[in-house]
Amino acid sequence: MMFIHLKIKKLISAYIDSEVTREEKNLVETHLAACSRCRKYYQKLQKVSATIQEWENEDVSSDLELKIRQKLLSQNVKGGTMKKTKLFVGLTSGALATLLVFILAGQVYMHRTQPQSQPRTASEKAEQQNTQRGPVTQQPPPAQSLELGKDAMTIIREEAQVNFLNSFGFVGKLQSVGDNIGDQYSPGAYRLEEEVMPFKSYGAGTLAEEGEEFNTEGYNRVRENDFLEVKENPLSTLSTDVDTASYSNVRRFINEGRLPPPDAVRIEEMINYFDYNYPGPVDGTPFSITTEISYCPWNASHRLVLVGLQGERIETQKLPPSNLVFLVDVSGSMDEARKLPLVQSALKLLVKQLRPQDRVAIVVYAGAAGLVLDSTPGDHKETILAALEQLRAGGSTAGGAGIKLAYAIAERNFIKTGNNRVILATDGDFNVGASSDAEMERLIEKEKEKGIFLTVAGFGTGNYKDSKMEILADKGNGNYAYIDNILEARKVFVKQIGATILTIAKDVKIQIEFNPQKVKAYRLIGYENRILSKEDFNNDKKDAGELGAGHSVTALYEIVPADSTEEFATIDPLRYQDVTVKPSTDIMTIKFRYKEPNATESKLLVKELKETGATEKEASENLQFASAVAEFGLILRNSPHKGTASYEGLLRRARLATGNDHDGYRAEFIRIVDTARIFDEEAKN
Repeated sequence: MMFIHLKIKKLISAYIDSEVTREEKNLVETHLAACSRCRKYYQKLQKVSATIQEWENEDVSSDLELKIRQKLLSQNVKGGTMKKTKLFVGLTSGALATLLVFILAGQVYMHRTQPQSQPRTASEKAEQQNTQRGPVTQQPPPAQSLELGKDAMTIIREEAQVNFLNSFGFVGKLQSVGDNIGDQYSPGAYRLEEEVMPFKSYGAGTLAEEGEEFNTEGYNRVRENDFLEVKENPLSTLSTDVDTASYSNVRRFINEGRLPPPDAVRIEEMINYFDYNYPGPVDGTPFSITTEISYCPWNASHRLVLVGLQGERIETQKLPPSNLVFLVDVSGSMDEARKLPLVQSALKLLVKQLRPQDRVAIVVYAGAAGLVLDSTPGDHKETILAALEQLRAGGSTAGGAGIKLAYAIAERNFIKTGNNRVILATDGDFNVGASSDAEMERLIEKEKEKGIFLTVAGFGTGNYKDSKMEILADKGNGNYAYIDNILEARKVFVKQIGATILTIAKDVKIQIEFNPQKVKAYRLIGYENRILSKEDFNNDKKDAGELGAGHSVTALYEIVPADSTEEFATIDPLRYQDVTVKPSTDIMTIKFRYKEPNATESKLLVKELKETGATEKEASENLQFASAVAEFGLILRNSPHKGTASYEGLLRRARLATGNDHDGYRAEFIRIVDTARIFDEEAKN
């Protein structure tokens, strides 16, 4: 795991001393809430600071100071020289010298007498073998380093020094008593195999080259939708998308101190992460339809159209009985704090919501698949929780075998009038068995025809395979969430349990016909992997997205008015076609098709939208906030269509549109944007 917390650690000490700006304060508090590692650092540093303040101010003799200098400079250097670093607390010279002597004495003792600890796990053993694979060589100075005021190797060594000090219960980095102390200091017993990705190396839409070999996360390429002329492309057809994984994954990147890669940013998933104030459905339909047209914040000459769906909200106690199978990845790649342990905590939250009429089985897969717990009634919570608690990670990843077994168990316990679902918890790193995307798609598409749907919950970093998990959820009539912390687990498995496990409408499609008298061109924002051909709209055999209980889905179109002088790619006029336009005041006609969960034939809904001339002040809270999220996505992707998009503009609208933010998700969005803005500015300076 790469060390990516240096910037926050530098700010933490100033935060303790109340010497940070408001933006830095928000940055630190946001990061501490999400990062247990830096939270422990903060707590230890608080203790060190308090202890040091109690020390008496003693003068250091010049003789003692000279001995300290000579001792530090005489240390053998392993893995390269250690640059000067700093303990970010206010120290008197006497207190600092006392601390130096104590640490130096302990370091010499540890270096000479303490043997290396034996690895306790397979992963630790492998790591030790890698570390012992050859002599540690002196690193040459970087020729063109990506800077944070220091080169990448300096940051690596500073982290090594922090780890060394942690072994004594001290946290912080040493600043020499004089300018020349510590230039050659290294603990000597530590070697880091992992690169540091410097904080400043992350600009908008870019990633540092440093350390990329240690990050094998996989994302499908996103080719942004372009503007299409209405005369040649009057229809836009898409499948709905209730996935939210992209937003929580983007949040994870930013909380870790870096901007996400562009292909990790799927704007529709960011927008759909949030609830909107759409009215509930009436007349027996499973969802309501909301439409709105207003100004476009990042292009004053364009307009923005919102199409919103709100699924019927169903109380947990009124949900139909559930037949659930937890399919848990326990391969070696899951042996990290934010993987299997977080999976266990997340699924425990779901178990506590179960009723006697619900049932749960647990299947695991690593080198092979296995049944840990056969289908068990939901009121036997102690049995289910105990089975989750005993899970351990290790081995390769036979994902295909695990999925087959999970579906077999779900089919064996099928509830005809209930909700039958496999919940897959994984980092997506399939490498044994049926692991190709095509094989996974065929397997899951076959099983969904039996009425067994799929929810995919992604966990972890580093080797996270977003691309595979997105495909699995799409093909399994399910939804996909990324869980970066226990609060997100609560959102997915407690607050939105109905949306997560119960489908109220399937194969939901949208088709919009634009009026060329009103619209010259249009662009669908996001949904790049949800585009359908126009013929697919009426084809009931064509798979599309699902809508869960309480789910809301929002789509945004950026449209160019018919009187615009903008030029777009066109074809030559057709010789044999004579198209006449019927006069209308409508901007567009929007059609929806959907099926009931167990139906094979779709139903049709139609709605027209007229121009309202709404200005920024007249735009609804829904459009204000959705457009702010979209604008953030355009900036993160460094989109060619971002126009005049800015952090300032989107933050202003987001702050005006927090609404009834009971769970704090919109307030968190504002903090995330504020943090990303700081990172972006750092990268550009």
